[in-house]
Amino acid sequence: MTNRVMLGIQGVENYGQMSKIVEALTKQKGVLKAETQQLGQVAVEYDPHRLTVMDLIRAVREEGFLAGML
Repeated sequence: MTNRVMLGIQGVENYGQMSKIVEALTKQKGVLKAETQQLGQVAVEYDPHRLTVMDLIRAVREEGFLAGML
């Protein structure tokens, strides 16, 4: 079973930064897929038995951006 969440990310100015965020999310154990929807939005498919939404938000924060569920 997987969950899907849309994260809104503040402070993103370009798609290069979005690529860094997607890469950081993809490296999390339990993330099956992370993809940019548009500048400042990422869709993440993850295993809820291994990660929570807060874990995903924390991974974005570690890249220097604020994030929240949309």
